[in-house]
Amino acid sequence: LGGKKMKKIFISLLVAFVSCYANAQNQIGTCSITPKVGLNVAQMTNADGADARIGVVVGAEFDYQITDMFAVTAGAQYAQQGCKVDADFFDATVKLDYINIPILANFYVVDGFALKIGIQPGFRVSDKVKAEGDGVSVEIDAEDVFGGSTLKNVDFSIPVGASYEFNNVKFDVRYNFGVSPVVKGFGESSKNSVCQFTVGYKFAL
Repeated sequence: LGGKKMKKIFISLLVAFVSCYANAQNQIGTCSITPKVGLNVAQMTNADGADARIGVVVGAEFDYQITDMFAVTAGAQYAQQGCKVDADFFDATVKLDYINIPILANFYVVDGFALKIGIQPGFRVSDKVKAEGDGVSVEIDAEDVFGGSTLKNVDFSIPVGASYEFNNVKFDVRYNFGVSPVVKGFGESSKNSVCQFTVGYKFAL
């Protein structure tokens, strides 16, 4: 009797394991959408005295599974970027917010774990500079701060990263290498530099 119970328990565990594993497999030709939310750690290169700005990122990505080891994703997300500047008499936050369109190739090296690389155009939707000092807080348009410099409306980045999916929950970390200048004349053609951490839930379509 004890042996039969052990056999039933073993079979039950095996069935549960196989079911979980099968559910985690990437079915060829399937489509899905993953709403996601997370944090940006944003910086601007070649900007003296600049520190990271912590902001939010929220959006969704559409996924198409081409093979069991390869998929492509395309998405749209609202991302808070820019940087912070700590000066002697005031602190300033450069708030450059974008609608980014990441398009990535996903290479599944093991089940559920993917390495990714792609391109990402971004469209600026807001630009402000908030300065605080001596109990006074002022927020003005970034164009007024940069003066004769030209603030670009479109940004291009190369995102690289990795993701892990378990029970339809997807954890994603990526670094967006800015390849186009954000502002001419600020530092030496500053570019966006963003570390991004998100979590989302994958829905089959």
